[in-house]
Amino acid sequence: MISRRGFLKLMGGSFAGLMALGGYAFAYEPLARLAISRYTLTPPGWTPGLKLRLVALADFHACEPWMSKDRIASICARANELEGDIILLLGDYAAGMNMVTRYVHSSEWSKALATLKAPLGVHAIMGNHDWWEDRTAQKNGGGDTFGHRALAEAGIPVYSNRAVRLEKDGHRFWLAGLEDQLALLPGRKWGRSRMQGLDDLGGTLAQVSDDAPVILLAHEPDIFPRVPERVSLTLSGHTHGGQIRLLGYSPIVPSRYGDRYAYGHIVENGRNIIVSGGLGCSIAPVRFGIPPEIVVIDLG
Repeated sequence: MISRRGFLKLMGGSFAGLMALGGYAFAYEPLARLAISRYTLTPPGWTPGLKLRLVALADFHACEPWMSKDRIASICARANELEGDIILLLGDYAAGMNMVTRYVHSSEWSKALATLKAPLGVHAIMGNHDWWEDRTAQKNGGGDTFGHRALAEAGIPVYSNRAVRLEKDGHRFWLAGLEDQLALLPGRKWGRSRMQGLDDLGGTLAQVSDDAPVILLAHEPDIFPRVPERVSLTLSGHTHGGQIRLLGYSPIVPSRYGDRYAYGHIVENGRNIIVSGGLGCSIAPVRFGIPPEIVVIDLG
């Protein structure tokens, strides 16, 4: 069975794959398209009268030519036009592949993200590549990555197993963000025999001190089966919708659950998760049937 990495490298590097998918999958969709995906829902336990618009951006993977600082800035400008009450960044700002002409430094992509504006602010979590690309953080087994520091310097708070209470029109709600579930790579040089996450779901939700609804940010959707009913909505990225999605199915997804949490709005046992298809590419610069997207969610 071919792995996701092997599959995407095959599609990204082989002449046959290039001819099959054409310039659309390798250039137009990842470089030029930008979709706005909209969802409207009233989750169980949602406060009556609380109308809240979320604008979510995931998986920039900043690098040239695929996701330059200028393209990030243009995406941010479009996000600002969507009139969100709050803007949420779901991780993976760092590049996730080697097929690039230049890596975009954190000081550049964070400056572009600093242009995001919303009445209730811009809030962020980190993704696996933000950890994997930082050798010092890997060696230390924790602490802040260069991504944490860049966002903080841009005035964007980063949630590392933290929950805060916010308010709109006199109605309270909680925003909770998990640290990454795949943060620490295995390897002898790191002294780790297996992948380790730094997420603490129980400790994060223990900070919620009243019955106001909770919105949970978790980069990887694989945590969703453990998320309790107390959480009104979980938001994730990471999968890119598989980067190749045909007839509503993604053949290769970076999840132990396969296509189950690949993309979109999923409801299980009355619990809701929305998984963004993301904006950039990982492993190879390929997108087909799942264009880069900004997610807009109207709650209430």
